[in-house]
Formats: sequence, structure tokens, C-alpha cells
Amino acid sequence: MAETLRRVLNAGSAARLGEENAAEAGPPLLLLGGPGSGKTALLFAAALEVAGEGRGPVLFLARKPLQRLPLRTGAAFDPLRLQKIRFQYPPSTRELLRYLCSVHEAQGPAPALLLLDCLEEYVSEYQGPHEAAYLAALLLDTAAYFSHRAVSGGGCGLVVSLQIQEETDSGNTLQLTLFQRYFTACCWLRPVATGPGQRCLRACLESGRQGPRTEWLVAFQPDGEMTISPLLTEVGDPNSDKDTSSGVQP
Repeated sequence: MAETLRRVLNAGSAARLGEENAAEAGPPLLLLGGPGSGKTALLFAAALEVAGEGRGPVLFLARKPLQRLPLRTGAAFDPLRLQKIRFQYPPSTRELLRYLCSVHEAQGPAPALLLLDCLEEYVSEYQGPHEAAYLAALLLDTAAYFSHRAVSGGGCGLVVSLQIQEETDSGNTLQLTLFQRYFTACCWLRPVATGPGQRCLRACLESGRQGPRTEWLVAFQPDGEMTISPLLTEVGDPNSDKDTSSGVQP
């Protein structure tokens, strides 16, 4: 799933990746960042990207309905793409589990992408790690089931956003470590100091495979427009060598 997010962050440069990578679901991806870091906007951008590929629909799960479109782009106002995004709003963890356990009963084409926004709002109801691990495993099983049903190649991708505080406590770190066992690819979002009226973030993508970390600068204008530019990571840059596998934000 990292390749889909990479195409979004590369601002339409998917043609250079080739059709094989463009249709590849890839490993499940965890989108990490603090409050207001643009996680929902990037999830929605990924939904628009896959909805325009001509494969199956996109399933977008969240606890609360979106109050407005998180992006202002041409694709965001394309009715054909929007029609292929199916929004579902399970209001509680019990309802989310019930929905995921019942997807095999649904008719119609299997989704090409499964998105879950604000995972922390669901796992906050749990008292221990076992229930959170069960939810993570069920999400992966659901994506695998959709991949098995998929008519077109590539299977069903899975991207889940999780809010992480900048100053992580032991409980937060343990929770992140647990989820990283299931989601082998990660994209971190960090705020960058900017001028008034603009919100900028540094997006760091680790695809879960052997290879270099890729970074972009993501800027949100007051009207919701998103602009993206690649960042060149210098060899020996201490900001690019920090370890994220232990749950510490890069």
C-alpha cells in the first residue's frame, strides 16, 4: 500500500512507476501523526487515487462522518471518483468489529482499498493489548478476504491512520509497537515551522522493504489546497537516521 501513498505524495508521477507497481496492493500501511497533521487528508487523497484507477471501489471507515472534503483538488470534485468511495461510520468498537465480521455477506465488487481513519478512537475503548491486536488482525483478514474476491489484479490495500503524540508515554509506545507488528509499512507526519496561515508537514515513508526512506514536504493552504514537494535526504543527516521501529517518531 506504500506505493499508492507514494504516488499521492509524488503528485501524479505514477507513470514513472509502471503499471505493475501502480496496481500492487503491497503491505498494510500505518499512517502516523499528531492531531491536525493531515492524516485524514492523505487517506482521502489515497482513496481518490485508487478510485481513479478503474479497479474496485474504496471502503472508507471512520467513527464520525467527515464534516467537509479534506482536500480541494480537481480529483476531490470528480463525481465519478467520489461515487466509488463508500463511507461507513461504525460509532463504536463493537459496531466496527461487527461490520468487519459481516463483510463476507455484502454483495457487489470487492473493494480495491480499505481505509480506517482515527484508529485511536476505537482502541481507546480497550483496557489491554489483546483486544487491540484482535482488531488489527481482523483488519488484515478483511483486506485479505477482499483481495481473494478481487476480479482485477492487485488485491485490496489497507491503510490505517493512528494519532501519535509528540511526547510518547510508555503506553503509547507499547501500543505503536503492537500495531507495527501487523502493519509493516509506515508513513510518519511531523509538523514543520511555517509562516502564518499555512500548515506544513514532513512526510516520511518507510515501505517495509529494504530500501531508502523517502520524504516529502506537505503544505496545506487555508482553503484546504494541498501542495507536495520532495525532500532530498542527505547521507549522514541525523534526522534521516533515527530509528522508528522502536516506536519513536523520526
